[in-house]
Amino acid sequence: MKHRLTIAAITAALLATTGLARAEGELNIFNWGNYTAPDLIKKFEETYKVKVTVTDYDSNDTALGKIRQGGHGYDIVVPSASYVQIWIEEGLLLESNPNQMENFKNVDPRWVDVEFDPGRKYTVPWQWGSTGVSVDTAVYKGDINTSAIFLDPPPELAGKINVVPEMADVMHLAIRYMGGEPCTGDKEVLKKVRDKLVEAKTKWISMNYGNIEAMAKGDYAATVNWNGASLRMRDAKSSIHYGYPKEGYPLWMDNAAILKDAKNVENAKLFLNFVMAPENAALISNFAKYANGIMGSEKFMPPEMATAPEIVTPAEFSDKGKFMLRCAPEVQEIYTKIWTEVQK
Repeated sequence: MKHRLTIAAITAALLATTGLARAEGELNIFNWGNYTAPDLIKKFEETYKVKVTVTDYDSNDTALGKIRQGGHGYDIVVPSASYVQIWIEEGLLLESNPNQMENFKNVDPRWVDVEFDPGRKYTVPWQWGSTGVSVDTAVYKGDINTSAIFLDPPPELAGKINVVPEMADVMHLAIRYMGGEPCTGDKEVLKKVRDKLVEAKTKWISMNYGNIEAMAKGDYAATVNWNGASLRMRDAKSSIHYGYPKEGYPLWMDNAAILKDAKNVENAKLFLNFVMAPENAALISNFAKYANGIMGSEKFMPPEMATAPEIVTPAEFSDKGKFMLRCAPEVQEIYTKIWTEVQK
């Protein structure tokens, strides 16, 4: 009967929950590019004698499309909060109940009962941050705390701007710049957004993801960017600074989850519990340069991250950030049409 568990099954469940299992075998992780700390993977492999393989993707849509096709062989995926509900509704994620794992007690209370996964039945925090603009201040010395950097670019930046091709982030920035609110369905506002994006694109050089090296080398002078990536840019070139658009900018969270058709479920559960340990969450942050949502991780992170302006939002811009969640389907359809036109 389905409600009866063997002693072996109960034991295995308890071991996976507490993180005491002596694992072996494999684990296949599907994550954003340049986002998985090698030190984290090495430590997990050595602790549990598990061979970990990491495969990269470049957008939420890419990841979702790949998993929908099936036959992928992955165990763990790391979708953004605005996409998590889609994954759950389509039955792509395993209800692994991270909220019952030993290290769940370390999750910051603000990230426990989240709208996209109430009570955390499917996901655990990976990294969270904001989307703004990175600018080489050796090239442009004006105000960088504005989306005008890419929507109404000054002459010094025109033709030297990259925009990450992430629809939700860019649409959020553009809508707020044009005076609208996130997930608005106001046709008048959205026409202005469409016109502005199409006009602005003529002054962009590219729409690419991997922009850290390109900014450091001077191939770009500005880019729409995530805050942690901007910190990594500043580490490479001190004149690059992160701007928080005063018109409004998105906040986001990426979350690790187990796929419904994962082949290595117990190892995947061990991994979710593993990344909720403060010292392990810090390994992710030290590599990717974002906050992680795990209490106590700060003491395992370098002091400069505690004061970095890319991580610690300046007070005058802290109320301008709004968390990105999933928009209504009919609104999302309009955004997709606008975005398709922008990408032509």
